[in-house]
Amino acid sequence: MARDFQEFKYLTFDVVGTLIDFEGGIKTCLAEIAAETGTSIDGEEALRLYRQARYSEDADLFPDDLSRVYMIIAPALGLPAEDRYARRLRDSVANWNAFDDSAAALAELGKTHRLVAMTNARRWALDHFEKKLGSPFFATFTADDTGTEKPDPAFFEQVFEFVAGKGASKNDILHVAQSQYHDIGISRKLGLTNCWIERRHAQNGYGGTIEPENFTQPDYHFTSMAAFASAVKERLTERQ
Repeated sequence: MARDFQEFKYLTFDVVGTLIDFEGGIKTCLAEIAAETGTSIDGEEALRLYRQARYSEDADLFPDDLSRVYMIIAPALGLPAEDRYARRLRDSVANWNAFDDSAAALAELGKTHRLVAMTNARRWALDHFEKKLGSPFFATFTADDTGTEKPDPAFFEQVFEFVAGKGASKNDILHVAQSQYHDIGISRKLGLTNCWIERRHAQNGYGGTIEPENFTQPDYHFTSMAAFASAVKERLTERQ
């Protein structure tokens, strides 16, 4: 059985895809470029191409890598492969929206737990994301801080060291994320309790996120942050 929410001191969160709508941000920017250049795109096809281009050996840190990705996928989408549009896709990150339920859910969860961001994005991008989310985090870890990206266990180990410095352990952490590949699978291997936020529950496939070799059954499963926050609040209220 899954543990009671009150047993956790820390809730660690993936950010891009779980709290921030990166798929919507990418599709919106590419659609705007398409409209300006006299064409149109299929959003899901754009995400498929993005996924293929993003996860390569010569990839840069996210979201700087969006410039490189754009130059690869533009021809297949009928878009001009020009540096100005590549930079535009990268810079669009500053305008990406949080999911409608993210900020309110984090505000509620922050009343009872310490919230920690764990993102493969660089610090400059997280600075924008935090503003969209209401700056709810007790601590934040980016690719710049860790020198690596999830699902590298080394990323998680740095978070474990941080909470250990606060007198806690990984047993005090509930890891919350939408990516089976980057978060749910590796968190299980590392012995963390996890919560899958299935953002694409009404859509087929994995969208812009790489597909895992194997599906990991999570300890908790919700289709929105709102549902997760509501379940935590309800359970803790019952315990009072």
